[in-house]
Amino acid sequence: MSLSPLPDRLQPGSPYPLGATFDGLGVNFAVFSANADGMELCLFDPQGGKEIARLPLNECTDEVWHGYLPYARPGLLYGFRAHGRYEPEQGHRFNPNKLLLDPYARMLHGDVRWNESLHGYRLRSPRKDLSFDKRDSASAMPKGVVVTDAFDWGNDVRPNVPWSETVIYEAHVKGMTRLLEDVPRRERGTYSALAHPTVIDHLKRIGVTTLELLPIHAFAQDQRLQEAGLANYWGYNTLGFFAPERRYMAGSSGDELRIAIRRLHAAGIEVILDVVYNHTAEGSELGPTLSFRGLDNATYYRLVQDDRRYCVNDTGTGNTLDLSHPRVIQMVADSLRHWVQSYHVDGFRFDLGVTLGRDGNNGFDPRSGFFDVLRQDPVLGQVKLISEPWDIGPGGYQLGNHPPGFAEWNDKFRDVTRSYWNGAPGARPEFANRIAGSADLFDRRARRPWASVNFVSAHDGFTLADLVSYNDKHNEANNEDNRDGHSNNHSRNWGAEGATDDPAITGLRDRVARSMLTTLFASLGTPMLLGGDEFGRTQNGNNNAYCQDNELSWFDWDQLRSDRGRALSDFVRRLTAVRREYPLLRAGKFLHGEEEIAPGMLDIDWFDERGEHLSQEDWHNPEGRALLMRRVRRREDGVLEVVSMLMNGSDDPLTFNLPRPSRERRLVIDSADPTAPEREIGDMVEVQAHAVVLIVGTGTQGDNNPDGGE
Repeated sequence: MSLSPLPDRLQPGSPYPLGATFDGLGVNFAVFSANADGMELCLFDPQGGKEIARLPLNECTDEVWHGYLPYARPGLLYGFRAHGRYEPEQGHRFNPNKLLLDPYARMLHGDVRWNESLHGYRLRSPRKDLSFDKRDSASAMPKGVVVTDAFDWGNDVRPNVPWSETVIYEAHVKGMTRLLEDVPRRERGTYSALAHPTVIDHLKRIGVTTLELLPIHAFAQDQRLQEAGLANYWGYNTLGFFAPERRYMAGSSGDELRIAIRRLHAAGIEVILDVVYNHTAEGSELGPTLSFRGLDNATYYRLVQDDRRYCVNDTGTGNTLDLSHPRVIQMVADSLRHWVQSYHVDGFRFDLGVTLGRDGNNGFDPRSGFFDVLRQDPVLGQVKLISEPWDIGPGGYQLGNHPPGFAEWNDKFRDVTRSYWNGAPGARPEFANRIAGSADLFDRRARRPWASVNFVSAHDGFTLADLVSYNDKHNEANNEDNRDGHSNNHSRNWGAEGATDDPAITGLRDRVARSMLTTLFASLGTPMLLGGDEFGRTQNGNNNAYCQDNELSWFDWDQLRSDRGRALSDFVRRLTAVRREYPLLRAGKFLHGEEEIAPGMLDIDWFDERGEHLSQEDWHNPEGRALLMRRVRRREDGVLEVVSMLMNGSDDPLTFNLPRPSRERRLVIDSADPTAPEREIGDMVEVQAHAVVLIVGTGTQGDNNPDGGE
């Protein structure tokens, strides 16, 4: 764009809102820094290669530097330079030779071009970060782009799917559609492809209500990975919290994402973003100066109390954002509201959510400022909020300890479900707790079962197909000597490591996979399905494919068209349909086995394969691998509804005696026979090894037979 006329100084402007804001006559710039002595706005030509103006922001109000540029328009490229003390021992790392991204930039131009000028210190100096580098970094830096957020949403209506009816599908924007031939070639792997009819039809067919996307905030490619010929595929390396990642754009407009969300909403599908507010792409104190470090290192990052030269590293990435500072909380809340209001996003999953609840250098606090701000915010308090309830800092495992309003990833459900179906001894008591909604973890402060986000697999770890095909991880392609990724995966290969043509092995693997899926969708809590698991997607045993932007990670849609893939996706469709049909599978309250729904029938109850209640000795028998969970409710029409899960985690078939006879029972799901139609059954049911059977029964109001309705 052109500036005509180009003033030689900025007008005072306003300290609010932060960022670059176009008002039709010009652009207001505002950037926070509590410790800078001066701030400059740098303007660039349309290609971003030449700095065409450097204008002081002479006004500073409440620690916000601001100025107004008349005649400026959307499309203008810009950055900042901050002046101040370079005193690393005190936490200050100001260096005006380094061009800095606006933390509030809503679009970025260009990529980080790794070279030594990006560091605030001389990289080869024996004094390391105590030295000072005078080279200009502008040529290696992306620039902010002035944009407007105007978009005609028409009659867009948020799906507002109740938590109790939510089925989450976790996927990667690029990986999901990069190989989908139905999508025009130019749009494959982009935001536009998310809303292609083939994608939407598939999601609706398998019963998905909510699409959760791996990070789409603008992120940096790690220099180490680029030099190794790899890539930061997952995107957990945020560069800008307000800007969509440009790599996923078919064109140059952020409206692609808005249009995709608009179309997903029209199909009744919500969109949740996986967001990374625990750290940034700047790494440790030895990392580059790209934005936050140069603007106000001592405010944005948590620093070691006794030696502020060093960053606290509760995230394992080198730095940790200081969510105890009000301006940092403001930035995060402003970012979240931006995505809700400008992009109509329906919720967020917070990576390393414990970090966000740390109060300065203290431990995790569910009443921290971050949680309080989100819970009371009139915008953010209305969307879905999910936390990954751990980090690597002190006391970093906080599953079940987040405040009301938040759901949490339940890794205990993941681990014990894997262990139980893979035949591990002693798993039965823990397994029973998890499939009943993990009340021991979540039933406090009026939380509901949906607070437990149940999953068997996720982006981090084995896919479902690999979980039943590999005993060990195979991450050699990551060039880390197979040292990365989890080693304890609770997996089992069932007789051969990896792919095999042995029909006995593949048949057993398919059965176990179906049993895990049945457990996922029939348990209390919010089910989350890893994208591609519904048709057997594999990563060839790689359980940490964060750096694999290639066919190892991309969905192979040909698998869905195969007999095995189509059969598995049909089975998932049946599971979600059954979950929708029977409210007991998605109960809105915790069941404790204390409420008698009919004479002799509790709201939830447990039995063994003999139809007998499990004794304390039975519960603690490490070889006990049979379990029957029965849930009961009285419908509004007075009919008694009973749902029973018969689970056989042993290596041999078992005949289950259902608890006492009744007049009507129907088998609706059998993981050993996925195509079997629903059918009436008697008092005894054979359940194959490593299989689960779901039975539904009904009775009538006033039926005094305590066994009626099973």
